[in-house]
Amino acid sequence: MNKKYNVGIIGATGMVGQRFALLLENHPWFNVTVLAASPRSAGKSYAEVTESRWMMDAPVPEKYKSMVILDAADIQTIAEKVDFVFCAVDMKKEEIRDLEETYAKAEIPVISNNSAHRGTVDVPMIIPEINPEHIEIVKAQRTRFGTKRGFIAVKSNCSIQSYVPALHPLMKFGVKEVVACTYQAISGAGKNFDTWPEMVDNVIPFIGGEEEKSEQEPLKIWGKIKEREIVNAKNITITTQCIRVPASDGHLAAVFVKFEKPPSKSEILSLWNHYGEIHLPSAPKKFLTYFEEDNFPQTKLHRDLYGGMGVSIGRLREDSLYDYKFVCLSHNTLRGAAGGAVLMAELFADKGYFN
Repeated sequence: MNKKYNVGIIGATGMVGQRFALLLENHPWFNVTVLAASPRSAGKSYAEVTESRWMMDAPVPEKYKSMVILDAADIQTIAEKVDFVFCAVDMKKEEIRDLEETYAKAEIPVISNNSAHRGTVDVPMIIPEINPEHIEIVKAQRTRFGTKRGFIAVKSNCSIQSYVPALHPLMKFGVKEVVACTYQAISGAGKNFDTWPEMVDNVIPFIGGEEEKSEQEPLKIWGKIKEREIVNAKNITITTQCIRVPASDGHLAAVFVKFEKPPSKSEILSLWNHYGEIHLPSAPKKFLTYFEEDNFPQTKLHRDLYGGMGVSIGRLREDSLYDYKFVCLSHNTLRGAAGGAVLMAELFADKGYFN
């Protein structure tokens, strides 16, 4: 790509915003020109604000330390400096919805890590290896907003980024029923063990709102565009349990699946082995990796596979109630959050939607 886009990170001081900063530090297509956050951070340097709250293993990139944080609500100033923005703000859902729509109507495309617009029928929720065709709904959204460039696109919930990629290549066999139990790291709550010591040696069997998202969002990803909206898939039933476990990063899922026409184990493994190659800067060399070892994948060992953008699968076997069961794993703040959003932005850039 010849053009390099100027981008902003809205919500740059939080955990996902910090991850965006690291991922975009040396990005070949995207150049960060704006770091924005709440009014209490505005006017201060990025180094000053993040000094006591930096949560990444890598240090704050030198190129960002002296950048002055802008007020996320100062959209006019931000619009003069960016081609599009990533949004990862910590606000009430209604406030996020209003903020993102204001950006879009100001002709600033928004690539959102937030959940506020995931249920909006003309807002695409894209995993580039799975449903890139949903990019076409942006035309309808722009018509609704009355914009030429502005639009909103959302990244899906981090918990489904482990099992939806594993299920998607098997849709040809008629996936009917899915049970998914997810074991989710504490970074999914924007915390680490220093800020959440109660999670050490503990398991919490509840994550507010997570099960509803995990059951509904895959249906949108597998849905079809009809006229001016994405219509959710209706022939699949999904039930989930989402559990918080004492891992720093990485969401593991135990999945049970029933098919209309059950495939053989060799057919499943062949599909997993050959599915999902795309050519974008943040795309993993291999989308799905199956491990033959009985005790793989493991959260600590495999969450960083292919820079945290690969999905790990293991323990495929027949089940006494369902047709098959398996486990899968993805990195929740890379593939599941900032990394997935950057990959989605690369898809939009490649298709010319930021021009």
